[in-house]
Amino acid sequence: QVQLVESGGGWVQAGGSLKLSCAVSGGTSSNVCLAWFRQAPGKEREVVARFGHYASASYADSVKGRFPISQVRANNTFYLQMNSLKPEGTAMYFCAANPRIDGLCWMKTTYWGQGTQVTVSS
Repeated sequence: QVQLVESGGGWVQAGGSLKLSCAVSGGTSSNVCLAWFRQAPGKEREVVARFGHYASASYADSVKGRFPISQVRANNTFYLQMNSLKPEGTAMYFCAANPRIDGLCWMKTTYWGQGTQVTVSS
């Protein structure tokens, strides 16, 4: 059973940066597809960035160029570097993993972390 633990959230002023971490246990980061989601109060959960099929990176238009996703296999951890943060980035941020099989993401199984809160003040 894969388990995910997010960390790195907090409070930051608009224009600032935060780096979120998603530590993977019960498996290796090489064997999962990983996505970062966020959910603001009263809004639906939305995908922010992901490593999808064949580890290709993709981003929501709202964060493209500002929120690079990365991975350090040696410590089984994924990261989301959030730069030039805006007040609309205030949300609970979650990481979610799907098993990777022969390079493809097995979407029928999803593991979720507990989330980390990010608050951006104007």
